[in-house]
Amino acid sequence: MSIYVGNLSYEVTQEALTSVFAEYGSVKRVQLPTDRETGRLRGFGFVEMGSEAEETAAIDALDGAEWMGRDLKVNKAKPKEDRGSFGGNRGGGGGYNRNRY
Repeated sequence: MSIYVGNLSYEVTQEALTSVFAEYGSVKRVQLPTDRETGRLRGFGFVEMGSEAEETAAIDALDGAEWMGRDLKVNKAKPKEDRGSFGGNRGGGGGYNRNRY
């Protein structure tokens, strides 16, 4: 399981986020997703810790804490939803010129 970290500064680095979470245990991995078009950070990330106890300690300590001028949102990450192959347009139809043919 991993930890979701939201409301991050767009200036954050993997190294900085790792050092904050390392205070609560071993950090196995840090991911900072970027926007596909701009390459800019998306303002959230994911952290994997060495154990469930370390994750819980980090969540309890950091959720709502101010860091880099922002109040962090820290909780257990939810499993990624399957959005389908076309970005989740589950209702069918829609879009430009859908009735063209």
